[in-house]
Amino acid sequence: MATKGITVYLVRHGQTWFNHFNKMQGWCDSPLTENGIKDGTSTGIILRNVAFTHAYCSDTTRATRTADLILSKNLTGKIPLTVTPFFREQFYGYFEGEDSGQTWYMVGFPHGAKTYPEILEQYGVDASKDFMHDADPFHEAEDARTYWTRLMKGFRQLRSENKEGDKVLMVSHGTTIRSIVDKFGKNDGFVVTDSPRNGSISKILLTDTGIKILSYNEFEA
Repeated sequence: MATKGITVYLVRHGQTWFNHFNKMQGWCDSPLTENGIKDGTSTGIILRNVAFTHAYCSDTTRATRTADLILSKNLTGKIPLTVTPFFREQFYGYFEGEDSGQTWYMVGFPHGAKTYPEILEQYGVDASKDFMHDADPFHEAEDARTYWTRLMKGFRQLRSENKEGDKVLMVSHGTTIRSIVDKFGKNDGFVVTDSPRNGSISKILLTDTGIKILSYNEFEA
């Protein structure tokens, strides 16, 4: 018998200008590029026949814009959209808006890793958060504990506002989706050294006993 629960379609927002320029983009924001608008529209077409009962998005402009693009293509009826801060991207503190390659070099070098993939391969996703918090001269960047305290509030929100059998859309962010898949799908063989692509779809199942990863970084309903 198949396990029932709430199916969440995690979609990464469309490409932004900071994505294009390879800059750190957590709580800071930048508009969607022309390609980013195409990302949202294309994903909306892929998901057009999915009868979502509810839609959510991070409270960033890039996520809300992408959610609107996706929902505009849905053929199953009007779907309520809730904006939530709980599924916002990781906060990078002092490093917000900085060059990504330089930032991860500074964060990883004290630990013998020079790039973000090297940090992930040697230490893991949560360690990268702790390393960034330590490297931030203001120590405002979210560490793993602070980050997951926020995310778990988001999962409680989804459980309280939806019921078994529902399908919900959640437009979120690359590191947030990667972190969820890493935490709950590592033992199922999902590899998160590759970032979820803009507009990609990852599916998770919220059950009474936990969170199961169904797919990662795909372009199919």
